[in-house]
Amino acid sequence: MAKHFAIASLTLLAGLVSFNGRAQNVNGTQNFVTTAVPFLRITPDARAGAMGDAGIATTPDANAQYWNVAKLAFSEKNYGISATYTPWLKDLVPDIFLAYISGYAKIGKDNNQTISASMRYFSLGNINYTTNTGDPNGTGQPREYSFDVGYSRKLSENFSTGVSLRYIHSAIASGVSYLAGNNYKPGNALSADAGVFYTKRKEKDDIHVNTLNLGAVVSNLGSKISYNSSRKDFIPMNLGLGVAYTTQFDQYNKMTFAFDVNKLLVPALNSSDTQVGIISGVFSSFGGGNQLQKLDLSLGLEYWYQDQFAVRAGYFYEDKSNGDRQYITAGLGVKYNVFQINAAYIVPQGSGTTRNPLSNTVRFSLLFEFDKINKAAADDAPADVAPPAAN
Repeated sequence: MAKHFAIASLTLLAGLVSFNGRAQNVNGTQNFVTTAVPFLRITPDARAGAMGDAGIATTPDANAQYWNVAKLAFSEKNYGISATYTPWLKDLVPDIFLAYISGYAKIGKDNNQTISASMRYFSLGNINYTTNTGDPNGTGQPREYSFDVGYSRKLSENFSTGVSLRYIHSAIASGVSYLAGNNYKPGNALSADAGVFYTKRKEKDDIHVNTLNLGAVVSNLGSKISYNSSRKDFIPMNLGLGVAYTTQFDQYNKMTFAFDVNKLLVPALNSSDTQVGIISGVFSSFGGGNQLQKLDLSLGLEYWYQDQFAVRAGYFYEDKSNGDRQYITAGLGVKYNVFQINAAYIVPQGSGTTRNPLSNTVRFSLLFEFDKINKAAADDAPADVAPPAAN
């Protein structure tokens, strides 16, 4: 029980300190980049999770709502839905997890518009709280979730844009009785994403096709979140840029190279940060220190055989002064008709605070994307075939 409580306490603390902000040494002082609700920056799907967390400019699927909603306007199919279950701190605690579900549907006469939605649910499990003397102090089920809706639209045959609106709820100390005197309450916030996506195909012939995708997105731009009357914390506002290049060698084999760069739009922690406004905080995030050290880099590789079997690998890098997360990822994918399953694995490395909570964990995503195959079959049917007679 003591072990469970200690781990739970660390996890609750992580709810107030983002993964990106462990410490920076600037002129001998400690500066922290902190945010509430860091679960908003956990990669929710296994495909991107196997590619070093790169997904801003990769080909769109039902999980594009998280990465760059603008991509969905170029989805090849009319409808899609995806679900992912991710164990968290699996090696230490069995009942902490992130669940994610998302979906989209094309609308409009020319199918050049898309509406989408997704929900994330982060459960910290069942926790028995104790006082400093070990006496019971209540039980609870800390949890956080968000729900968002999005809209994307093609502006040309190569360019699209999209926006999402998000509601965030965080109850990270649910059931802790001694916090009642401190006016603890669950936190709520509103945020928005805005993205753009560009794609260009170059066809050498009917088989050899090269595609270049570019993407940019500002995510979680919104209000601060508060758990009591004395403090408000930034949520993980982020700027992301991505590029993906796909080359099809022949009718059976193709490969995608993806590269993402992300930067938190949150200022380093100091005594006055709770008074800094949202827009001021975004601009302040670009001040002080080496800006290159504040970037997170994701490199991903995806190989498809006959559009049915995929092998993926990736690498994630974060500077030592900005959190020191560095890990290798790998994964597989299988697609059959309208169904696809993806798996991702993070190679265990590092220790203590640098060890990724997903190390030694396999996570799966299920996708269903449909309507294109049925429509193609109907279009290819002979025109002189009479419909079956009614009984």
